Amino acid sequence: QVQLVESGGGLVQPGGSLTLSCVVSGQIFRLIAMGWYRQAPGKERELVATVTSGGSTNYADSVKGRFTISRLNAMNTVYLQMNRAKPEDTAVYYCNARVYSSTRELLDPWGQGTQVTVSS
Repeated sequence: QVQLVESGGGLVQPGGSLTLSCVVSGQIFRLIAMGWYRQAPGKERELVATVTSGGSTNYADSVKGRFTISRLNAMNTVYLQMNRAKPEDTAVYYCNARVYSSTRELLDPWGQGTQVTVSS
């Protein structure tokens, strides 16, 4: 079993900053990549940013230059630093991981989600 736990969501004013955290735990053999996705009301879940074990990152065009994804490999933790937040960033943010379990099974678990609301 592999579990993801997110934290750090909340209310932020337009133009403000917020940092999300996600910790992966359980029977992990190797963590390949981690990422953040979001889902706004009435919309499909979309990619925000991903980072591989080697440090390669990928961002949605809508967050490039404003959000930064980083990873602390030793702690199986990924962060999403959100700067210059916009109302359209309001969504439930989900953490995702691509991981080989201790039984060498390739898994793609999700966290429970954390609400981010950008509003004055």
